Amino acid sequence: MKRHEFVKQFAVGGSLLVAAPFVLASCGKDDDTPEPKPIPPGGIEVDLEASAFAALKSVGGFAYQGDIIIIRQTETVYLAFSKLCTHQQCTVTYSSATGTLPCPCHGSVFTNTGAVQTGPATQSLKRYSTSVAGSKLTIKD
Repeated sequence: MKRHEFVKQFAVGGSLLVAAPFVLASCGKDDDTPEPKPIPPGGIEVDLEASAFAALKSVGGFAYQGDIIIIRQTETVYLAFSKLCTHQQCTVTYSSATGTLPCPCHGSVFTNTGAVQTGPATQSLKRYSTSVAGSKLTIKD
């Protein structure tokens, strides 16, 4: 290989290496709304007495059931949302102090209705309906 050809190929290859991160980053799933797993027609039943849901015994507590975050908002009101942030699908948590659902990955914050309060997310969290009968919480689309 001649020196001129080597320098030319090196320049092209080097520029591809420099550009690759920007090109690949532009193909990311930024702000794609995730598709939550569908809930069965009869809904999902949660046993509030089960140890996995002990945090729901207190107002302000939260727990996860699959891809759903369940929050005990008051003595009788439970909220259920997709736990996947609509920015890049990280798992949101719940802050009882502020009544919001922050995403620890990129700083998005959602209200207790699922609406975006702070970006970078631009889409609301999917909200599910809830009903309680005794110690059973039912979550439906």
